[in-house]
Amino acid sequence: MRALGSLLVVVWFVLMGTGCSVFHTYDKPAKWDARQIYTAGKAALDDGEYDKALSYYTKLEARYPYGRYTEQAQLETAYVYFKEDQPDAAVSAADRFIKLYPRHPNVDYAYYIRGLASFYPARNFLEKLFPQDPAQRDPTTAQQSYHYFKELIRRFPASAYAVDARQRMIYLRDKLGRYEMLVADYYYRRGAYLAAANRGKYVLDNYDRSPSVPDALEMMIKAYRKMGKNGLANDAERVLAKNFPERAAQFIQSTMDTGSQPAAQPVPQPTTQPAAQPATQPVPNNNTTNP
Repeated sequence: MRALGSLLVVVWFVLMGTGCSVFHTYDKPAKWDARQIYTAGKAALDDGEYDKALSYYTKLEARYPYGRYTEQAQLETAYVYFKEDQPDAAVSAADRFIKLYPRHPNVDYAYYIRGLASFYPARNFLEKLFPQDPAQRDPTTAQQSYHYFKELIRRFPASAYAVDARQRMIYLRDKLGRYEMLVADYYYRRGAYLAAANRGKYVLDNYDRSPSVPDALEMMIKAYRKMGKNGLANDAERVLAKNFPERAAQFIQSTMDTGSQPAAQPVPQPTTQPAAQPATQPVPNNNTTNP
Protein backbone atom coordinates (compact mmCIF):
# COMPACT_ATOMS: atom_id res chain seq x y z
CA MET A 1 0.00 0.00 0.00
CA ARG A 2 2.87 2.29 0.90
CA ALA A 3 4.53 1.43 -2.43
CA LEU A 4 1.32 2.29 -4.27
CA GLY A 5 1.14 5.62 -2.48
CA SER A 6 4.72 6.39 -3.38
CA LEU A 7 3.99 5.51 -7.00
CA LEU A 8 1.00 7.83 -7.06
CA VAL A 9 3.09 10.64 -5.64
CA VAL A 10 5.72 10.11 -8.34
CA VAL A 11 3.08 10.04 -11.07
CA TRP A 12 1.50 13.19 -9.65
CA PHE A 13 4.81 15.04 -9.72
CA VAL A 14 5.49 13.85 -13.30
CA LEU A 15 2.08 15.01 -14.48
CA MET A 16 2.44 18.32 -12.72
CA GLY A 17 5.87 18.83 -14.24
CA THR A 18 4.64 17.90 -17.70
CA GLY A 19 1.54 19.98 -17.28
CA CYS A 20 3.49 23.01 -16.19
CA SER A 21 5.82 22.56 -19.14
CA VAL A 22 2.90 22.30 -21.55
CA PHE A 23 1.15 25.30 -20.10
CA HIS A 24 4.38 27.25 -20.04
CA THR A 25 4.99 26.49 -23.71
CA TYR A 26 1.42 27.29 -24.64
CA ASP A 27 1.43 30.52 -22.67
CA LYS A 28 4.85 31.68 -23.84
CA PRO A 29 3.77 33.54 -27.04
CA ALA A 30 1.26 35.50 -25.00
CA LYS A 31 4.19 37.05 -23.13
CA TRP A 32 6.27 37.82 -26.21
CA ASP A 33 7.05 41.37 -27.17
CA ALA A 34 6.72 42.73 -30.73
CA ARG A 35 10.25 41.73 -31.72
CA GLN A 36 9.78 38.13 -30.62
CA ILE A 37 6.47 37.71 -32.44
CA TYR A 38 7.88 39.25 -35.61
CA THR A 39 10.99 37.07 -35.42
CA ALA A 40 8.85 33.93 -35.13
CA GLY A 41 6.74 35.01 -38.09
CA LYS A 42 9.82 35.81 -40.18
CA ALA A 43 11.31 32.42 -39.37
CA ALA A 44 8.10 30.74 -40.51
CA LEU A 45 8.14 32.82 -43.69
CA ASP A 46 11.74 31.84 -44.44
CA ASP A 47 10.80 28.18 -43.93
CA GLY A 48 7.88 28.45 -46.35
CA GLU A 49 5.29 27.99 -43.60
CA TYR A 50 3.10 30.77 -44.91
CA ASP A 51 -0.03 30.04 -42.87
CA LYS A 52 2.04 30.03 -39.70
CA ALA A 53 3.77 33.27 -40.69
CA LEU A 54 0.43 34.92 -41.39
CA SER A 55 -0.84 33.79 -37.98
CA TYR A 56 2.10 35.42 -36.23
CA TYR A 57 1.81 38.61 -38.28
CA THR A 58 -1.90 38.86 -37.51
CA LYS A 59 -1.22 38.34 -33.81
CA LEU A 60 1.52 40.96 -33.90
CA GLU A 61 -0.73 43.61 -35.43
CA ALA A 62 -3.53 42.83 -32.97
CA ARG A 63 -1.27 43.25 -29.94
CA TYR A 64 1.04 45.96 -31.22
CA PRO A 65 -0.80 47.96 -33.92
CA TYR A 66 2.04 50.47 -34.20
CA GLY A 67 5.78 50.10 -34.49
CA ARG A 68 8.52 49.11 -36.89
CA TYR A 69 7.97 45.38 -36.47
CA THR A 70 4.28 45.69 -37.25
CA GLU A 71 5.03 47.79 -40.33
CA GLN A 72 7.43 45.19 -41.68
CA ALA A 73 4.99 42.39 -40.89
CA GLN A 74 2.26 44.19 -42.83
CA LEU A 75 4.56 44.50 -45.83
CA GLU A 76 5.51 40.84 -45.65
CA THR A 77 1.85 39.88 -45.33
CA ALA A 78 1.35 40.98 -48.94
CA TYR A 79 4.18 38.67 -49.95
CA VAL A 80 2.68 35.79 -47.95
CA TYR A 81 -0.62 36.14 -49.80
CA PHE A 82 1.25 36.24 -53.10
CA LYS A 83 3.04 32.99 -52.29
CA GLU A 84 -0.24 31.46 -51.16
CA ASP A 85 -1.68 32.15 -54.64
CA GLN A 86 -4.15 34.71 -53.34
CA PRO A 87 -3.51 37.67 -55.70
CA ASP A 88 -6.53 39.72 -54.63
CA ALA A 89 -5.53 39.49 -50.97
CA ALA A 90 -1.93 40.36 -51.86
CA VAL A 91 -3.03 43.47 -53.75
CA SER A 92 -5.33 44.50 -50.89
CA ALA A 93 -2.54 44.08 -48.33
CA ALA A 94 -0.14 46.09 -50.51
CA ASP A 95 -2.75 48.83 -51.05
CA ARG A 96 -3.30 49.05 -47.32
CA PHE A 97 0.43 49.34 -46.66
CA ILE A 98 0.78 52.13 -49.26
CA LYS A 99 -2.05 54.09 -47.67
CA LEU A 100 -0.74 53.66 -44.13
CA TYR A 101 2.96 54.23 -44.83
CA PRO A 102 3.38 56.22 -48.07
CA ARG A 103 6.88 57.35 -46.98
CA HIS A 104 8.13 53.99 -45.74
CA PRO A 105 11.66 53.25 -47.06
CA ASN A 106 10.43 49.98 -48.59
CA VAL A 107 7.08 51.17 -49.90
CA ASP A 108 8.33 50.59 -53.47
CA TYR A 109 8.08 46.88 -52.74
CA ALA A 110 4.37 47.27 -52.03
CA TYR A 111 3.93 48.85 -55.47
CA TYR A 112 5.96 46.04 -57.00
CA ILE A 113 4.07 43.20 -55.29
CA ARG A 114 0.77 44.62 -56.58
CA GLY A 115 2.00 44.30 -60.15
CA LEU A 116 3.49 40.88 -59.48
CA ALA A 117 0.31 39.52 -57.92
CA SER A 118 -1.73 40.71 -60.92
CA PHE A 119 0.91 39.38 -63.32
CA TYR A 120 0.27 35.86 -62.01
CA PRO A 121 -3.53 35.73 -61.62
CA ALA A 122 -5.08 32.75 -59.91
CA ARG A 123 -6.21 30.05 -62.32
CA ASN A 124 -8.80 27.37 -61.83
CA PHE A 125 -8.24 23.65 -62.36
CA LEU A 126 -9.33 23.62 -66.02
CA GLU A 127 -7.09 26.57 -66.89
CA LYS A 128 -4.13 24.77 -65.37
CA LEU A 129 -5.03 21.52 -67.13
CA PHE A 130 -5.62 23.14 -70.54
CA PRO A 131 -3.23 26.08 -70.97
CA GLN A 132 -4.69 28.94 -72.99
CA ASP A 133 -3.04 31.52 -75.22
CA PRO A 134 -2.42 34.45 -72.81
CA ALA A 135 -3.71 36.92 -75.42
CA GLN A 136 -7.11 35.18 -75.42
CA ARG A 137 -7.68 35.51 -71.68
CA ASP A 138 -9.61 38.26 -69.97
CA PRO A 139 -7.18 41.20 -70.09
CA THR A 140 -8.37 42.80 -66.85
CA THR A 141 -5.61 41.46 -64.59
CA ALA A 142 -2.95 42.09 -67.25
CA GLN A 143 -4.13 45.70 -67.55
CA GLN A 144 -4.01 46.09 -63.77
CA SER A 145 -0.52 44.62 -63.63
CA TYR A 146 0.65 46.96 -66.39
CA HIS A 147 -0.80 49.93 -64.52
CA TYR A 148 0.79 48.91 -61.22
CA PHE A 149 4.24 48.44 -62.76
CA LYS A 150 3.90 51.73 -64.61
CA GLU A 151 3.07 53.52 -61.36
CA LEU A 152 6.04 51.90 -59.62
CA ILE A 153 8.44 53.14 -62.32
CA ARG A 154 6.88 56.60 -62.34
CA ARG A 155 7.18 57.04 -58.58
CA PHE A 156 10.41 55.13 -58.01
CA PRO A 157 12.49 55.10 -61.21
CA ALA A 158 15.61 54.09 -59.26
CA SER A 159 13.89 51.28 -57.36
CA ALA A 160 15.61 47.92 -57.16
CA TYR A 161 12.46 46.48 -58.76
CA ALA A 162 12.24 48.95 -61.68
CA VAL A 163 14.27 46.83 -64.12
CA ASP A 164 12.14 43.74 -63.58
CA ALA A 165 8.97 45.86 -63.75
CA ARG A 166 10.02 47.28 -67.15
CA GLN A 167 10.64 43.80 -68.52
CA ARG A 168 7.24 42.64 -67.40
CA MET A 169 5.61 45.76 -68.86
CA ILE A 170 7.09 44.92 -72.27
CA TYR A 171 5.61 41.45 -72.10
CA LEU A 172 2.23 42.77 -70.93
CA ARG A 173 2.22 45.52 -73.57
CA ASP A 174 2.72 42.98 -76.34
CA LYS A 175 0.10 40.65 -74.88
CA LEU A 176 -2.49 43.42 -74.52
CA GLY A 177 -1.79 44.75 -78.01
CA ARG A 178 -2.33 41.31 -79.44
CA TYR A 179 -5.57 40.92 -77.50
CA GLU A 180 -6.90 44.20 -78.93
CA MET A 181 -6.12 43.02 -82.46
CA LEU A 182 -7.90 39.72 -81.90
CA VAL A 183 -10.96 41.69 -80.85
CA ALA A 184 -10.56 44.09 -83.80
CA ASP A 185 -10.41 41.19 -86.23
CA TYR A 186 -13.55 39.74 -84.65
CA TYR A 187 -15.41 43.03 -85.18
CA TYR A 188 -14.12 43.43 -88.74
CA ARG A 189 -15.22 39.96 -89.84
CA ARG A 190 -18.71 40.75 -88.56
CA GLY A 191 -18.95 44.07 -90.32
CA ALA A 192 -18.54 46.25 -87.21
CA TYR A 193 -15.97 48.42 -88.98
CA LEU A 194 -16.07 51.40 -86.64
CA ALA A 195 -15.45 49.19 -83.62
CA ALA A 196 -12.59 47.48 -85.47
CA ALA A 197 -11.00 50.83 -86.38
CA ASN A 198 -11.35 52.07 -82.81
CA ARG A 199 -9.57 48.99 -81.48
CA GLY A 200 -6.71 49.67 -83.87
CA LYS A 201 -6.53 53.28 -82.73
CA TYR A 202 -6.54 52.13 -79.10
CA VAL A 203 -3.41 50.07 -79.79
CA LEU A 204 -1.67 53.13 -81.27
CA ASP A 205 -2.62 55.28 -78.30
CA ASN A 206 -1.76 52.83 -75.52
CA TYR A 207 0.68 50.21 -76.85
CA ASP A 208 2.58 52.21 -79.44
CA ARG A 209 5.74 50.07 -79.17
CA SER A 210 4.11 46.67 -79.38
CA PRO A 211 4.52 44.37 -82.42
CA SER A 212 0.79 44.81 -83.05
CA VAL A 213 1.14 48.44 -84.22
CA PRO A 214 1.46 47.66 -87.97
CA ASP A 215 -1.52 45.30 -87.68
CA ALA A 216 -3.48 48.07 -85.99
CA LEU A 217 -2.67 50.50 -88.82
CA GLU A 218 -3.67 47.98 -91.45
CA MET A 219 -6.91 47.30 -89.62
CA MET A 220 -7.65 51.02 -89.51
CA ILE A 221 -6.99 51.37 -93.24
CA LYS A 222 -9.28 48.48 -94.11
CA ALA A 223 -12.05 49.50 -91.74
CA TYR A 224 -12.01 53.18 -92.78
CA ARG A 225 -12.16 52.25 -96.47
CA LYS A 226 -15.11 49.98 -95.78
CA MET A 227 -16.87 52.93 -94.15
CA GLY A 228 -15.93 55.27 -97.03
CA LYS A 229 -13.68 57.39 -94.81
CA ASN A 230 -10.83 57.54 -97.31
CA GLY A 231 -9.16 60.56 -95.68
CA LEU A 232 -8.66 58.69 -92.42
CA ALA A 233 -7.61 55.58 -94.33
CA ASN A 234 -4.98 57.59 -96.24
CA ASP A 235 -3.66 59.08 -93.00
CA ALA A 236 -3.22 55.63 -91.50
CA GLU A 237 -1.58 54.41 -94.69
CA ARG A 238 0.97 57.25 -94.61
CA VAL A 239 1.86 56.41 -91.01
CA LEU A 240 2.28 52.75 -91.98
CA ALA A 241 4.51 53.64 -94.95
CA LYS A 242 6.69 55.97 -92.87
CA ASN A 243 7.23 53.66 -89.91
CA PHE A 244 6.88 50.20 -91.45
CA PRO A 245 7.81 50.54 -95.17
CA GLU A 246 8.14 46.79 -95.76
CA ARG A 247 4.73 46.06 -94.27
CA ALA A 248 3.26 48.95 -96.24
CA ALA A 249 4.69 47.52 -99.48
CA GLN A 250 3.27 44.09 -98.66
CA PHE A 251 -0.06 45.63 -97.79
CA ILE A 252 -0.27 47.59 -101.06
CA GLN A 253 0.83 44.57 -103.11
CA SER A 254 -1.79 42.42 -101.42
CA THR A 255 -4.42 45.02 -102.27
CA MET A 256 -3.35 45.08 -105.91
CA ASP A 257 -3.29 41.29 -106.16
CA THR A 258 -6.76 40.81 -104.72
CA GLY A 259 -8.28 43.90 -106.25
CA SER A 260 -10.05 44.57 -102.96
CA GLN A 261 -9.21 44.35 -99.31
CA PRO A 262 -5.94 42.61 -98.44
CA ALA A 263 -5.95 39.46 -96.43
CA ALA A 264 -5.51 40.02 -92.74
CA GLN A 265 -1.96 39.59 -91.51
CA PRO A 266 -1.41 37.00 -88.79
CA VAL A 267 -1.41 38.56 -85.37
CA PRO A 268 2.14 38.42 -83.94
CA GLN A 269 2.88 36.35 -80.89
CA PRO A 270 3.81 38.28 -77.77
CA THR A 271 7.43 38.39 -76.72
CA THR A 272 8.70 35.71 -74.41
CA GLN A 273 7.69 36.13 -70.82
CA PRO A 274 10.54 37.79 -68.89
CA ALA A 275 12.93 35.38 -67.30
CA ALA A 276 13.42 37.57 -64.25
CA GLN A 277 12.07 35.93 -61.16
CA PRO A 278 10.18 37.80 -58.44
CA ALA A 279 12.01 38.72 -55.30
CA THR A 280 12.04 35.83 -52.85
CA GLN A 281 11.00 38.10 -49.98
CA PRO A 282 10.43 41.77 -49.21
CA VAL A 283 13.42 44.02 -48.77
CA PRO A 284 14.39 43.68 -45.11
CA ASN A 285 13.66 46.63 -42.88
CA ASN A 286 16.95 47.50 -41.25
CA ASN A 287 15.11 48.76 -38.19
CA THR A 288 13.86 45.26 -37.35
CA THR A 289 17.34 43.88 -36.80
CA ASN A 290 17.66 45.46 -33.37
CA PRO A 291 15.21 45.41 -30.46
